[in-house]
Amino acid sequence: MLKKFKFRFLLLALLPLLIILGCYWVIEISSKNSVFDSLNTVPYNKVGIVLGTARHRVEGGINPYYQHRIDAALRLYKAGKISYILVSGDNGSVYYNEPNTIKKDLMEGGIPEGRIFLDYAGFRTLDSMVRAKIIFGLDSATVISQEFHNERAIFIARKKGLAAVGFNARDVEGSQGIRVHTREYFARVKVFLDLIFNTQPRFYGNRIRIE
Repeated sequence: MLKKFKFRFLLLALLPLLIILGCYWVIEISSKNSVFDSLNTVPYNKVGIVLGTARHRVEGGINPYYQHRIDAALRLYKAGKISYILVSGDNGSVYYNEPNTIKKDLMEGGIPEGRIFLDYAGFRTLDSMVRAKIIFGLDSATVISQEFHNERAIFIARKKGLAAVGFNARDVEGSQGIRVHTREYFARVKVFLDLIFNTQPRFYGNRIRIE
């Protein structure tokens, strides 16, 4: 009886860990052949979606995740692998506007203003993917972010009817990278909860054609 109790207790204790690892593994495997590091192998898509993040770190200085996404978007556009860029990010207050900030840096990098479209309601990756499909009318797109983020975005996009691939921005090492990658395990669990409960974007709005 005691052995059975210990076994059940151990199983219950391990269950959350198994769920977390299972969610992470499913998303990684499902997007295995859809994320690209090389400009030579990434397929052409009319639109590349840059997923927003803060330009500056809380402790000061440029956020490397941000800078690497800008660099990746510029490389992709200049290589002719995308024709337009949709910047999707948080515009939660008058003091914080990811899309406008990213647009400014993309233009400074040489991308014409008319080739950049902004999604001000990309508060979460879910919102960004659903709105790309519903609001901006995309059937396919290239997501531009770090590999771990691309994997999750692609998984969500495909569940919502958007055929997506990812072009990987350079990742970040050190303590900042460890913190972000640790949070990613829980973010992937949230993906499945959102699917189960059919979570919707915070906002929809009028449709916008990218052309």
